[in-house]
Amino acid sequence: MKHFGKNEFSTCVYVNFEKDTWAFSLFDKDYDVERILLFLQAHTGVKIEAEKTLLIFDEVQEVPRGLESLKYFCEDKPQLHVMVAGSLLGIALHEGVSFPVGKVDMLTLHPMSFSEFLIALGEEIKVEVMAAKQWDVVNALLPTFEELLRQYYFVGGMPEAVASFVAEKNLKKVRTIQKNILAAYRNDVSKHAPTSEVPRINMVLDAIPSQLAKENKKFIYGALKKGARAKEFELAIQWLIDAGIVLKINRTAKPTIPLKIYEDFGAFKLFLCDCGLLGCLAEAPQELVITNNDIFKEYKGAYTESFVAQQLVCNQDLCIYYWSQSDSKCEIDFLVQSGSRVIPIEVKAEDNVHSKSLATFCRTLYPGLQGLRLSMKPHVEQDWMQNFPLCTVEHSID
Repeated sequence: MKHFGKNEFSTCVYVNFEKDTWAFSLFDKDYDVERILLFLQAHTGVKIEAEKTLLIFDEVQEVPRGLESLKYFCEDKPQLHVMVAGSLLGIALHEGVSFPVGKVDMLTLHPMSFSEFLIALGEEIKVEVMAAKQWDVVNALLPTFEELLRQYYFVGGMPEAVASFVAEKNLKKVRTIQKNILAAYRNDVSKHAPTSEVPRINMVLDAIPSQLAKENKKFIYGALKKGARAKEFELAIQWLIDAGIVLKINRTAKPTIPLKIYEDFGAFKLFLCDCGLLGCLAEAPQELVITNNDIFKEYKGAYTESFVAQQLVCNQDLCIYYWSQSDSKCEIDFLVQSGSRVIPIEVKAEDNVHSKSLATFCRTLYPGLQGLRLSMKPHVEQDWMQNFPLCTVEHSID
């Protein structure tokens, strides 16, 4: 936000309601915008001018009336640009304070995608090549892309981790940052969730690596503890989803638009929001991720499937599910709805792409659907399926 303000506005006023004690009582008296702006100018020494200044309120969940004040900024000072950020849970659970419906634009920031990671490393040309779908060039550069993908698997897309890696290339420091982020997530949940739910929330979070290590990555309650049932952990899972910590991909029973009509709420996969945090939670050593030639197939492809889920979620135009038969003999890793298309996606964590599931799905069960395979192989196109290099997942769905 500070970077955006510095680059796009003449001046920027930043207020952190978690650290700036002088701002705690900013909205206690009233919502008089002129009074509030004079107060801010006095403390920051920056003249706040409409259309020239970006006003940033960070950690807004710490001030109960902060969100409601946006209604009055919008009505009384519509030319002033105001940007607000805060904990998903803290914002959603404010009691006794109305949300300024229709007065704010909501943006969801996901961890940085692989393309954004490349841009941060100064590899803009490689992103342009993928975006332009210059597959002959991409195919020729696959060894280089594979090396960069290894780095992304370890670093992930959390901005602080990426910034540290770009500046210092110190993997030990990156892992420390990731541990701190996970600790901050746990603290945030503990702060807002009922005390009785906190142990269950931590149990679910800690179990994600082992759940994804199974051949069938469907979430199994019984793997949390003997005799565990859905009603015991459903709320804990929802807390993690609401906090933005995990991604829940439900099963859909039929590849027909709209996929949501056929959603099966009883069968789902849970992924961590970021592959770097997954490696940290699993305590994967840096040499395994960065140098091991088998990293893309280690851990039963959990890294790779998590990577793909993370990239797909960045595309907010997609509805994302997975599909499987009741006997689990045939499973499609991801089934996405893009506009009027249904696209079955198979994820292969290596260059051995022999698998019957996608072929059975597209050629026998649902002929007419063209499959998409993501693997370590170069781009190829067949009548029933296209294979895309794993690194190009963001650019493989139109």
